[in-house]
Amino acid sequence: MAKHKVCLESELAQGKQIAVTCGDDNVLVFHLDDGFYATQSNCTHLFMPLKKGKIIDGCQIQCPIHRARFDIKTGEVVAWANFPPGIRYSTLCVKRTP
Repeated sequence: MAKHKVCLESELAQGKQIAVTCGDDNVLVFHLDDGFYATQSNCTHLFMPLKKGKIIDGCQIQCPIHRARFDIKTGEVVAWANFPPGIRYSTLCVKRTP
C-alpha cells in the first residue's frame, strides 16, 4: 500500500476530518482520540459525499444525506439507510501507521 502525506498532524484538530486526494482516490482523513484514520470519501449507500457528515460517538461518520453511519476505525456499517432497500456495499478503511 502506498503512503501519501496529506497534511501535518497539527493541521487537523482532534475530532475533525479533511477531504484529500491520494493518487487517484478521494479520501477523508479523521483525527480521532486514538489516532488518525482514513476512509473513502463517499457514502456507500448512494455514493453521496461524506465530507460534510458529522462524527457521532467519537468514531462514526454519519452521511449528511441519508444518515447512514459507518465506523471510522473499521469501515463497518453501524446504521444503514433504509432507502432504497437492498443497496449495501463495504467501506474502505485504513489506519495511519507511524
